Amino acid sequence: MTDQWATFGADLHLELRGPRLRSGLMDALREAVRSGRLAPGARLPSSRSLAADLGVARNTVADAYAELVAEGWLTARQGSGTRVARRAEPRRPPARAVPARPVRTRPAHSLLPGSPDLAFFPRGQWLAAARRALNAAPHEALGYGDPRGRIELRTVLADYLARARGVRAAPERIVVCAGFAHGLRLMGEVLRRRRVRVAAVESYGLDSHWAVLRQAGLAMRVLPFDAQGTRVGEPDGLRGAGAVLLTPAHQFPLGTALHPDRRTAAVDWARRSGALVLEDDYDGEFRYDRQPVGALQGLDPERVVYLGTASKSLAPGLRLGWMVLPSDVVEEVLRAKGHEEWAAGAFDQLTLAEFIASGAYDRHVRGMRVRYRRRRDHLVALLAEQAPRVRVSGIAAGLHAVLELPPGGEESALRAAAWQGLLVPGVGRFRHPDAPQGGPEGLVVGYGTPPDSAWAGALGALCNTLRAAGGA
Repeated sequence: MTDQWATFGADLHLELRGPRLRSGLMDALREAVRSGRLAPGARLPSSRSLAADLGVARNTVADAYAELVAEGWLTARQGSGTRVARRAEPRRPPARAVPARPVRTRPAHSLLPGSPDLAFFPRGQWLAAARRALNAAPHEALGYGDPRGRIELRTVLADYLARARGVRAAPERIVVCAGFAHGLRLMGEVLRRRRVRVAAVESYGLDSHWAVLRQAGLAMRVLPFDAQGTRVGEPDGLRGAGAVLLTPAHQFPLGTALHPDRRTAAVDWARRSGALVLEDDYDGEFRYDRQPVGALQGLDPERVVYLGTASKSLAPGLRLGWMVLPSDVVEEVLRAKGHEEWAAGAFDQLTLAEFIASGAYDRHVRGMRVRYRRRRDHLVALLAEQAPRVRVSGIAAGLHAVLELPPGGEESALRAAAWQGLLVPGVGRFRHPDAPQGGPEGLVVGYGTPPDSAWAGALGALCNTLRAAGGA
């Protein structure tokens, strides 16, 4: 009879003390109410269910409930079960006044770069892919996963990256990770174990990425930058470095594609020195006014580590990324990652695999490419009309534009943006502390970030900012 009721009711943890079961149960229930573990109005398990859980006679629980009802601790009504009584709270002394903290107001508008328009995440298609993937998933997908990631995802990624980005990949050379930063952290561990001491980085980038390299114990050599991109071919620039981190297809945030001669120079340096190029292809799907720039990895898969994610094409909250690795780096990355998959959930991987295989990923990317191009064209046209002295650059690809300003203009524009309630960073926010002084000034405008409902207001605030800063 006890087994029959074992699956009914809610769980309630009670510790019974003393030889007398009924009084011990009553004491435990009183203490649970006093301590707040059982809140006023909380429904208790039925006497039959609790008796089965505690391994006692049902009458013992029923008698304890009845006595606690009589004492006012519990209430019992037909059809409502037994609940904790709602008792008057004891009067507390007035709280001492605490000095009020300044209230941080949320900016009214955001043009932060680095995020897609999340309102257009393809929820319906993603849900359909998730259902198909779940129905087809083998039972072992529920277990502790392969640290390389699900084979279904690695297989479709190998085909997609070869077709869309010119990556030379096979499933056994792909490792799934939880976004770019996770992949970079794994590579930092690999470089540390290889006794690499120095990594070269671009003059402009994300400080969070530089922090990952520093946490791996790597010193950084900052490479200069000009109109053709990062200057990787100069004799002293990469000397002594064991790796270089680049955004060759679309430099972040300045937007330049690395010149073909410099792409070749970076790979030649890696071949000569035995070093690695870490390629961040963060928004490779979005190209507008020129032919897509293929992945640098295609020039030499044994010297370039390719890192991509779904953060810009779909949503950063998915925490799905991938690394395409040289053959001699795969095992080192797996040792750094561990024996089991812990970062990326199997069902999210299976869903993305189905989403890509079904063609939904390509359709979504093509649709968003049209939408973002319209946003970009609207931005450029409006600035030409209302702020004609501002030069817009870095717009052939990606989800952001650089609004170039004269010396001193960036600081003025950031002050004006704060007054407008506009969240937008300056170029200087992305300059490495060791980069040469006197670089470009301007604003980095993420035109992919606002939803349609906020787009007009954000553009209005931007134009007001530029007028107030004297850039119009």
